[in-house]
Amino acid sequence: MIPVPLFPNETVAVVGLARSGLSAARSLKAGGARVIAWDDQEKGRALAEGEFDVVAPENWNWDKLKAIVLSPGIPLTHPKPHPIVVEAGKRGVEVIGDVELFCRTLKMLGHFNGNGGPAFFSQGPVNPTPGLRGNGKGNGSKAKTPLICITGTNGKSTTTALIGHLLSKNGWDAEVGGNIGKPVLELNPPREGTIYVLELSSYQLDLSPSLKPNVAILLNITPDHLDRHGGMEGYIASKRRIFERQGTGDLAIIGVDTAPAAETCTRVSARGGPQVAPISVDRVVGRGIYALNGVLYDGLYSPPAEIVDLKGIQSLIGAHNWENAAAAYAAVRGYIKDPKAIARAFATYPGLPHRIEALGKIGKVRFVNDSKATNADSTEKALAAYPRDIHWIVGGQAKAGGIDALKPFFKKITRAYLIGDAADDFAEVLAKAGVPYDRSGTLAVAARQALEEATAGEGEDPVVLLSPACASFDQFKDYEDRGNQFRRIVQDLARSNGSAAAA
Repeated sequence: MIPVPLFPNETVAVVGLARSGLSAARSLKAGGARVIAWDDQEKGRALAEGEFDVVAPENWNWDKLKAIVLSPGIPLTHPKPHPIVVEAGKRGVEVIGDVELFCRTLKMLGHFNGNGGPAFFSQGPVNPTPGLRGNGKGNGSKAKTPLICITGTNGKSTTTALIGHLLSKNGWDAEVGGNIGKPVLELNPPREGTIYVLELSSYQLDLSPSLKPNVAILLNITPDHLDRHGGMEGYIASKRRIFERQGTGDLAIIGVDTAPAAETCTRVSARGGPQVAPISVDRVVGRGIYALNGVLYDGLYSPPAEIVDLKGIQSLIGAHNWENAAAAYAAVRGYIKDPKAIARAFATYPGLPHRIEALGKIGKVRFVNDSKATNADSTEKALAAYPRDIHWIVGGQAKAGGIDALKPFFKKITRAYLIGDAADDFAEVLAKAGVPYDRSGTLAVAARQALEEATAGEGEDPVVLLSPACASFDQFKDYEDRGNQFRRIVQDLARSNGSAAAA
């Protein structure tokens, strides 16, 4: 935990008592603040009882309140601001988030000097000779505790975890958290040589006015959370905040394969300040990093250097993961001098649970857990990753638009297995498209049917893919529960077939 010494003996309200809220409250308390806590839900309030003063807003002494720390899940502006936010505006009380507490604490403790990102363009042409390994002293960074921040509509979690993996494998002390894994204030306190790698949502960016990453990454921008931002324009503006405070010596890594992100790249380049490194999986980009047909190139210099063929890395399968890999390479290039060391670390990346997670084979049948795909856009990435003979487990609580957007990928599907509330609606779509399907009902039945069909089929490398394109709450606690149950089901099927699931 990182104690927050910003408000000694002063009153701070923490609103929203889920993971990040409780973490912020504990860090503030450890730093000497008097914390009052509130959650609109009784369940949230119960989590804080006995540890903090749980006080309803109507009983607050607003004149004594120094700040409000708002959970990212609570509306700041849209569809309409939370009543506490409105009242804070009237009374001149600052509303911030846990990432802002983190940034101010680093600055207060002298671990963040506001500049000094990686020496990205000063490395010279790619040199196969191993350079310094990250001992936190010198190796491309002037900041005591460099800050790498990642945002984007898709790929944030994978990119964040991958950067942490690449750094750790090359000797760096990488602390990984934010919107992935641990809340930022549950990470270890800053030490000289530590690199913080943080996944940040648009909600978190809106609550972090002093954020100034040494390395800031925007992967892509497609429509998402539009109700929380008042439309696409507001959503784009939130994502662009990651670059607002960057200056000379900092690095901006920006994907150029979606139009709003490409425009952002142009804007950041034109304004001056940070070095800009474009990334792409669609085309060659000068002075940037790109992956064509799965081969990652360092295009910082002429001629471009081939770094690694990503196609053989199961945990990085698919073009969306090649984009993630390009961003991760760009982020660590200034800290790891030997590109071959980065390439070797790519090969050992285990992947994220529930995101195109390889569970192994039973006979010739490959099982893949993509339970994190809770909408069609996410499932599209998984369907695109496999060329043919997909046995698709799909269904749950349907999102707006259902699976209509996935019709271009239906030709890859040998058979679909429908589960959950969406089964009837999805059956109608699949029937019209001529895709064979079974109304399996449950995940266990679907997995068993898929194994039987795939084993009996003529294909040499069939894939049983759980990529539901739906929320999980009709049959499961959450997508993690759904994925964990699928993993256990596959293990049981392997045992019943007289083997363990082979890698």
